[in-house]
Amino acid sequence: MSIHARIAELGITLPEPAKPVASYVSYVRTGNQVLISGQLSNDANGGIKGTVGVDVTPEQAAEAARLCGINLLAQINAAVDGDLDRVVRIVKLGGFVQAGPDFIAIPAVINGCSDLMVEVFGDAGKHARSAVGVYKLPLGFAVEIDAIIEVK
Repeated sequence: MSIHARIAELGITLPEPAKPVASYVSYVRTGNQVLISGQLSNDANGGIKGTVGVDVTPEQAAEAARLCGINLLAQINAAVDGDLDRVVRIVKLGGFVQAGPDFIAIPAVINGCSDLMVEVFGDAGKHARSAVGVYKLPLGFAVEIDAIIEVK
């Protein structure tokens, strides 16, 4: 089954890749790797904003991380000219959670994205990762995730 068919089977429609809002690019390809800039927990409905453990629940935060994953998939798709079957491996995810002072379940939040990568790419979706709680994220979004991808 192709990766696009797997994404459709999961009921996911890839959005248009987000355009950069400052002095950077959405992705860089170097050799057989693609480095994807941080993707926010944004969607057509405005996404998930707020502070996890304060005004965003852990469950909402995991969904926010999944939104980041969908946005990563859109950027990866752009980087491989629409052929997601060129993805060899999700190498690493870097996850950032806008966390309240008492919220420590940061890895559980980032699982929302990690689980999606395994659902989409199978074993090739298993990756190394970081999961970090931060004071603030751009534009008030709850989660931001970047990625390193190996491609053919």
